[in-house]
Amino acid sequence: MSKVLYRKYRSKSLDQIIGQDHITKILKNAIKNNRLSHAYLFTGPRGVGKTSIARILAHQINQTPYIDDQNNLDIIEIDAASNRRIDEIRELKDKVNILPSQSKYKIYIIDEVHMLTKEAFNALLKTLEEPPAHVIFILATTEYHKLPETIISRTQRFNFRPIPDQLIINHLRDIAKLENIKIDDGALEIIAKHGQGSFRDSISLLDQFSSIKNKIETKDVTYLLGIPSTDQIEKLIELLENPKSTFLDISSEIRKLYDQGQNSKLIANHLMEGLRQKLLSDNLKLNNQLAFNLLNDLIQVGSSTDPDNFLELILLKALPYDQDLDNQMKTEPKDNNIQSKPKRNKKPSTEPSPKSNPKYSKVDKDTWNELLLELKKEHNTLYGILRMAETKFDKNNIYLNFKFDFHQKRINDSKNKKIISDTLKTLTNQNYNIVTNIDKNLKLPEEIQKDSLDKVNSIFGQSQLVDLG
Repeated sequence: MSKVLYRKYRSKSLDQIIGQDHITKILKNAIKNNRLSHAYLFTGPRGVGKTSIARILAHQINQTPYIDDQNNLDIIEIDAASNRRIDEIRELKDKVNILPSQSKYKIYIIDEVHMLTKEAFNALLKTLEEPPAHVIFILATTEYHKLPETIISRTQRFNFRPIPDQLIINHLRDIAKLENIKIDDGALEIIAKHGQGSFRDSISLLDQFSSIKNKIETKDVTYLLGIPSTDQIEKLIELLENPKSTFLDISSEIRKLYDQGQNSKLIANHLMEGLRQKLLSDNLKLNNQLAFNLLNDLIQVGSSTDPDNFLELILLKALPYDQDLDNQMKTEPKDNNIQSKPKRNKKPSTEPSPKSNPKYSKVDKDTWNELLLELKKEHNTLYGILRMAETKFDKNNIYLNFKFDFHQKRINDSKNKKIISDTLKTLTNQNYNIVTNIDKNLKLPEEIQKDSLDKVNSIFGQSQLVDLG
């Protein structure tokens, strides 16, 4: 069986390490000048070389060759995730006093050291405070913040950085040439970005794809990783920027991505990057505060218990309702006479104006449907929100029940209420109070569900159908 690529091309000396020059330079000088610390702490994200450098350092300190799959009795590796109890650390304490068998130093490498229990940390601390002269500890962790300060203060800390994408691309290209793997530059870039600064993860992906096709192309990597294309991300951003976009537009586009097997976390990450680039170039047509709120929500997609629906929800929330309605309000003529009159708390009038010829005498289901048709002509977003409301009418009031808080908030906006009231006044020549409520158990009207079924399967799962006009 052939050796996996990330092990085959693992560095064997500090000189071969790529991307951590700020660390290897200090360590090489320490070995050269015999200024070794009794304990080192390597911190940083996974896959950036912490364990590899720990092994290399151990061998170079002892001046022994580093050969894979060959054990050295004086270099002891401990996985703290599997040996986290105090009993294992007590055993270590008992053995540190035994002299190395064939080398100058006995070196303990403790990986994922943050996994040790509190009691184990306390036991380890005593050894770190007064270690035998022939013992060196190298601790490695991806979660530095979980270590006790007492442990950190007894070590010489080195912070590992994520590897820049270009260094990873260059390294992958070199490996591909040596392995006779045909791969285009676009595919290399995607693999490097997907590896998130990890050599190990990036090389593993290259290894995986090389066993699938003779030539690896960008489209293959995009498809297999479930990554949305640049065009798809740009389409989403355009929808968010367009004040005429509806809930259905966003829902349909995001569902296309899901149907293609796209990963919601990756969609969120690429959408964040796209928004960030447009913000930096001052080319984003979204209100800055709206954009910042969306970016903050997108960060949370990966940690959500239901990332697919969460992503869809925050994109729906980000639609620029106010921008749409504000633009419409600016283009509508102002009645200066009404503007100049003081506001009075009057009861809604039920008497039609003698000069008007209203189409309806009161608000009922037919009147409401007519109102929706009128709104759809110029206020499409508002129309979409009202379609999802459960409506009740009495002589002076219109009651609107919504399933979602942000729908209620939009309707309660004074500008939006005025648009609804003015349209009702035109249809009935009467004034009505608009009262909104939230009902989390609300089931949408059957006509909306029926109209939506062929357009969008669901916004929030199979049981909650939503049509957004």
